[in-house]
Amino acid sequence: MTALIPLPIAIPLLAAAISVIVGRSRQAQRVIGLVALASTTAISIALLIGADRDGILVAQSGGWPAPIGISLVVDRLSGIMLVTSALMLLAVLIFAIGQGGVERQHVAFHPMYLVLASGVAASLTTGDLFNLFVAFEMMLAASYVLITMGGRADQVRSGMTYVVISLVASTFFIVVLALVYTATGTVNFADLAGRIPQLPQGTQVMFAVALLVVFGIKAGLFPLFFWLPDSYPTAPGPVTAIFAGLLTKVGVYAIIRTQTLLFPAEAQLGTLLLVVASLTMAVGVFGAIAQDDMKRILSFHIVSQIGYMIFALGLFTVAGLAAAVFYTFNNIILKTSLLLVTGLVERRGGSSRLSEVGGLVRGAPLLGLMFALPALSLAGLPPFGGFVAKFAVFDAGVQSSEWVVVGVAAFVSLLTLYSMTKIWAGAFWGDPDDRPRQRPDTSDTLGGPALMMASTAAVVVIGVAVMIFARPLYSLSERAAEDLLEPIRYVSAVMGGRP
Repeated sequence: MTALIPLPIAIPLLAAAISVIVGRSRQAQRVIGLVALASTTAISIALLIGADRDGILVAQSGGWPAPIGISLVVDRLSGIMLVTSALMLLAVLIFAIGQGGVERQHVAFHPMYLVLASGVAASLTTGDLFNLFVAFEMMLAASYVLITMGGRADQVRSGMTYVVISLVASTFFIVVLALVYTATGTVNFADLAGRIPQLPQGTQVMFAVALLVVFGIKAGLFPLFFWLPDSYPTAPGPVTAIFAGLLTKVGVYAIIRTQTLLFPAEAQLGTLLLVVASLTMAVGVFGAIAQDDMKRILSFHIVSQIGYMIFALGLFTVAGLAAAVFYTFNNIILKTSLLLVTGLVERRGGSSRLSEVGGLVRGAPLLGLMFALPALSLAGLPPFGGFVAKFAVFDAGVQSSEWVVVGVAAFVSLLTLYSMTKIWAGAFWGDPDDRPRQRPDTSDTLGGPALMMASTAAVVVIGVAVMIFARPLYSLSERAAEDLLEPIRYVSAVMGGRP
């Protein structure tokens, strides 16, 4: 089973190279991309099953033992994230093929998309801080190209903001990495888990805050989120969907991994995380209700929903971490499906602005259904998966007597329902006030091209499946949380039982 661990990284990377070679044939690129991501999905599922059944899986690159060599690790948390990310990457690629647009016009789309997929897998499986930096740079290098495809002035302007902020974050990351290595003599996660507690407590807290800032920029935490609502909405539809749904959650994964594994209880940032979570939830949702564009509304909701995950993490309990894990993978699915529906709305109505579209439910009722299901789940209405996730967060908060943060989360949830209702009333039932900037496409009776509709419907169905199988999925999240709160399991697996 451990031989499979490098494959989610290697297969997309090899496929990207082949995709460059066959760049003259778009059809060949499509086949290569689909086969690579379908294989990655199957392997990720096998790794999750293996990690849940047999315990933490570790592959030591080149046969060098940790901490000398490069460790690739799959535990329950990384397995859950691998499966979710692979499914979303595959669905969005199918959507992009059905849409045409940048996928058809730019030879670099498929290679960059596959490099992005490889970077995501590397981020989720790497067992050391330096290779986490390398994996992030893989994702960022690909995202720089993808986010500016199309060449519109607003894309380039927003893309440059994204590039500059990402470069600043990367620079800060490498500085923190150097300081950690200077203080401890290692960058291996398992080795750091034993060496950081030997440092003075002030130094431990400084490193915890520094890593929170590094990954908080990538996750979109308050007050580091300012780049996100302007950068994501201008990107091509499929790119927005995968960035909004997945990339910020890789940042959340990195926060969860480092804060639980590397730092002892006395250096954990529980209070700071709860304060940041409250502000992130509130600022994100207030930004959302002030917008008129579906993409911008959902982009601000990315920020707001990240707050719930950090709230659950900040409790540092089994219930809290289980809620954080469940909320994270469920939100990836919901956010991806909502952004894919937005792409279909933009194609059908000629715009994503609520004032320029309306009445879509009459001409494309299936489109309305595919929006309503994830929207109600995101708002936390029963019996959807989003309700289970929010109830788990609230329950964990109540158990820890964090009443103020629970109150903020409940209020934000009501405003989330309001903003989803605003989209539903404006885009699907209302009448457009202005003429859309683009020409509407009403030729498809289903609401969009078959591949776009099928991939979006598949993601919505996955979201419904989370609702149906909420009990076993939450139990899996609890087991992942127990692993996170017992870092000795991770250390023993990576170090082979050696101290």
